[in-house]
Amino acid sequence: MRCVIVLADWFRIMGADVRIHGSCVARDDAGVLILGPSGAGKSDLALRLLSRGFSLVADDQVDISDGFAQAPEALAGLLEVRGVGIVRLPYLSGVKLNVIIALTDQPERLPRPERHADLNLPVVRLNAASASAPDCVVLALDCALGLVGQHAGAFAA
Repeated sequence: MRCVIVLADWFRIMGADVRIHGSCVARDDAGVLILGPSGAGKSDLALRLLSRGFSLVADDQVDISDGFAQAPEALAGLLEVRGVGIVRLPYLSGVKLNVIIALTDQPERLPRPERHADLNLPVVRLNAASASAPDCVVLALDCALGLVGQHAGAFAA
């Protein structure tokens, strides 16, 4: 009999660290992981969230272990701002993740609930270029934390 371990199970069993391409911000003690391909707007969305009371955790690369995110040491406090360069900002050393924002050009109007296969966190798909993207992140985090109820969509029961 062959033993097959799913990647998510392997992470749970090993408590292994994983480094992924993305950005991470936090409001209070609640973390938001922003994922998407290069040029999708991860750093830009993180920058816009900083002006809404969020704190920088990591940009470009995020280390994740047991549901907590932090920046790799060499990148701690650095944020790439297109047209300006790489800037050093205050940052949090780590945060518990609560929701994943997956960047896409065409998010669904009424998405079905979705969870990240490996991290077991709710996933919300947004277009970073949308003017309302930062506000959508705030609402997604509030829904993930149970602060806002939802009738239909990504957090509907």
